[in-house]
Amino acid sequence: MKKTILISAIALCFSVVSANATTLNRNFTDYSKETVVQVSPFCVSIAKGDMETVKKLISLGEDVNKKSNGMTPLMYAAKYNRTDILKFLIAKGAKLKVKSDKGMTAKKYAELSNAKEALVILEEALS
Repeated sequence: MKKTILISAIALCFSVVSANATTLNRNFTDYSKETVVQVSPFCVSIAKGDMETVKKLISLGEDVNKKSNGMTPLMYAAKYNRTDILKFLIAKGAKLKVKSDKGMTAKKYAELSNAKEALVILEEALS
């Protein structure tokens, strides 16, 4: 008798739990996030070391201090050790103490990239 009552009580509990249970239908495929990082053609030409394109874009009115992907053209030149472009940008009025979106200057990018020649040029320009 005790077993019957116990089994009946357990069965009743399962039926109550099953009756009150709800199913959550969530479709996670509806959510998407797309991050697009776009670097300006001016900064791409600096990173590649294409001095002719850099000169042409500046002559067409490209701003030597305009950030692209959070960095100025001077920072790209320092990071990739493009010394001739670095000198040219400084001559065209590139600001040396501007910080990137990450809080670093062109000098810091040169240090982190181990761009020794660029670092020397920047230190001379800052003094």
